[in-house]
Amino acid sequence: MRQNVQTEPRKSKRLKTKPALLVMGILLLGNLLWFIAWLIPNDTGNTETVAEVEGEAIRHEEWVAEMESRVGRESLEALVNEKVMEAAAEKHAIEVTDEEIELELALYRSATEATDQTFLGLNEEQMTKKIRARIILEKVLAKDVVVEDSALEAYYEQNKTLYEIPTSYDVKAIFVPSQEEGDSVRQELENGSSFEGLARERSTDASTASLGGSLGFISANTTALDPNLVRAAGELEPMELSQPLPLTDGSFAIVQVQSVSPGNSFTFEQVKNHIQRELALEQLPQSVTPRAFWEEFDASWVYDGNRN
Repeated sequence: MRQNVQTEPRKSKRLKTKPALLVMGILLLGNLLWFIAWLIPNDTGNTETVAEVEGEAIRHEEWVAEMESRVGRESLEALVNEKVMEAAAEKHAIEVTDEEIELELALYRSATEATDQTFLGLNEEQMTKKIRARIILEKVLAKDVVVEDSALEAYYEQNKTLYEIPTSYDVKAIFVPSQEEGDSVRQELENGSSFEGLARERSTDASTASLGGSLGFISANTTALDPNLVRAAGELEPMELSQPLPLTDGSFAIVQVQSVSPGNSFTFEQVKNHIQRELALEQLPQSVTPRAFWEEFDASWVYDGNRN
């Protein structure tokens, strides 16, 4: 039986962008799963030495086992969830268009501040897979909830500015304490050194250094970063290196824009389905995750109690 939901117009608020933001916690784990798979050798008896400390070897299998123990469970769960959602899409004849994914990516880039690091380190393909799984989940949950067109239109009018997406820049930076060190880092980069490697080695910002200097997507509206850095991002060409950039705290940064995503203004028709899911999900008594569908699609994994 379909549920008819009359939704009253609400005060303007910041868009939740659930299909993108709620998946952030598992996105980095999915990336790590790929990395672990790459590490696993074809020969399970591989005893290759990957590091040494005072002559004592650290073996390949020790490295892989440590990686699995730290992130293996969460990474595998994320992969199973993706497969379960694909099965749900087939069962319920749910389609996810490229336009829907592009909208969610645009909303994510617009809503994310640089302090949010859960989406960093993932490429476009990995982000797309996670967002697709989330859209499928939301479509399954919202398929029997009816929201009146008048409510959809009212939401759009009250939140229209949230669909005015500014141009965003995928930015990396290496933070250094002085102009002299900035000159040194830039020279190394011009000589062919890896930006990611130098960021991990030389950047004074530990949180972004561990991610190869990635700051994620920023725009002219970003307030969580130094304004000089934000301004420089808008002036650089893709892959162009900045000169050592003075920051307001007295430090410096070498900035590189990886890519540019042009801004866009979405019409009501373009975001109507997105808004419908937003409002429909608000009517559900509790949040639901893909794990709730495991039994329906006979999903199991090595962490089940009856498995070794």
